[in-house]
Amino acid sequence: MARIRCAVYTRKSTEEGLEQEFNSLDAQREACEAYIASQRQEGWVLLKTRYDDGGISGGHMDRPALQRLMRDIDENRVDQIVVYKIDRLTRSLADFARLVDRLDAAKASFVSVTQSFNTATSMGRLTLNVLLSFAQFEREVTAERIRDKIAASKKKGLWMGGYVPLGYDAAGRSLTINEAEAKTVRMLFDLYENHLAVNTVAKEAERLGLRSKRYITKSGRDHGGQSLSRGHIHKILISPLYAGRIAHKGTIYEGQHQAIIDPDLWQRIQSLMQQGHAQQRGKCNSGRLTLPLAGRLFDDNGERLSPVHTTRRGRRYDYYISQFLKVPGDVDKKASGWRLPARALEQKIAKAVNAHICQMAPRGLLKDCDAATISGVINRARRDGFDALSMIEKVTIAPGKLCIRLDLNKFADAFDVPRQVIDADAMTFEISFTLRRRGVETKLMIEGEAAPRDDTLLRNIALGHRFLESIKAGQTTQEISEAQGLSRKRVQQILEFAFLSPATVQLALDANLPDWLTTDWCLTHEIPADWSEQAALLNRA
Repeated sequence: MARIRCAVYTRKSTEEGLEQEFNSLDAQREACEAYIASQRQEGWVLLKTRYDDGGISGGHMDRPALQRLMRDIDENRVDQIVVYKIDRLTRSLADFARLVDRLDAAKASFVSVTQSFNTATSMGRLTLNVLLSFAQFEREVTAERIRDKIAASKKKGLWMGGYVPLGYDAAGRSLTINEAEAKTVRMLFDLYENHLAVNTVAKEAERLGLRSKRYITKSGRDHGGQSLSRGHIHKILISPLYAGRIAHKGTIYEGQHQAIIDPDLWQRIQSLMQQGHAQQRGKCNSGRLTLPLAGRLFDDNGERLSPVHTTRRGRRYDYYISQFLKVPGDVDKKASGWRLPARALEQKIAKAVNAHICQMAPRGLLKDCDAATISGVINRARRDGFDALSMIEKVTIAPGKLCIRLDLNKFADAFDVPRQVIDADAMTFEISFTLRRRGVETKLMIEGEAAPRDDTLLRNIALGHRFLESIKAGQTTQEISEAQGLSRKRVQQILEFAFLSPATVQLALDANLPDWLTTDWCLTHEIPADWSEQAALLNRA
């Protein structure tokens, strides 16, 4: 008799009641264990490992216990999933289809204790689909009702729960002022009005000993009471809640709670923050420009591009983006907006300014100047540390063209030449460019500039060959995985790069690959092992 290893999966959508000694998850597991015991004559064996997801919705697959269970199934540690009801496993038809595919690939199955059907037959699968359709419908209708109730309540100015903000205490569907905390909130607004910089406010708040809201969780844990971060302070300063209002999906309604901050003061602070009076965008606290083109880069419609940044894995990435890219839902404009990596753009513009000065100086940029003066200007422009961006008055970007205008006075000061000898017309010049996309990354290529190589792709090709040599030497993918700190699946994916043809690798070295052929594409598509098929694929592109 074949031995069928059974894993019990349990789930509860909310955390309510989970603190009890015997909760819903325990009840589900008890019923499933009893069902497995009744099938012992069929070879069913209960696995002791628990797969419990408490307080997690069934509307998505991002559940720790479920992901752990699916990994165990992929690794052939589980033959059958046992659940109390199908909707404990998933409430989404799309997610169910993906689960069935993974189970079929692993030759595993699942069973519901309270819903008897056989998924091996077409009628059984139809029955399961009908049940899941109703489960998904019920979840979506419930979600719509909750959203409608929240929207209607907020229109009436009611507070609909969640994290209680600093300065207030919860009082049913409203808020009451916590005077001790309200003093902190008022001090933050006063500090901002005085210093006009959130970073400075954060430092002052730390010096004054201002702290975040302190609260006790249901489990008795003490949270909060920490230093106020810059992000937390910014969130407080822009929240209409403190002006006695309630915000919902971009609309602000009059609230039924008392304001901590006078509405006029709150509105004045918002104007200061939006207009950038606090601090020029692109500067740090010391006033040093971190994004030197901030406020000076425009599109061909005269709209200023905004400096923004994001942080990934501890590294900061700066961009200049079109204003309307910050407006959610503006799909048409998003398609034609600019989003340019700041450092690369600044370097190319600085290089273009240097080249323009060096080329134009002997051609009449400087009128009635001797050769020594012209040579001095060129040598200074080429000197290391020369700040070409500081002389820029305005940059206008249009499809395929950059128009750069230099500030005549700053140019004269930088090169120590009289203003009257400078040709004002030569202060404005244009350069052509093309946009080269590699996956999601956009690179601006100045006319005549060599295309950059895809270093990430080249690194993965080299790593793939290293892994292949290790395999030839007798190592397994599991051993390589452990040695490299990578998952076994990622090792197998990177191995595929070793089978790119020499011609394809040479194209990568020469930066002549099609824009779509990136590392991400290679990881998500099947690469033909036959080199002639690879060549045909590239030629079709």
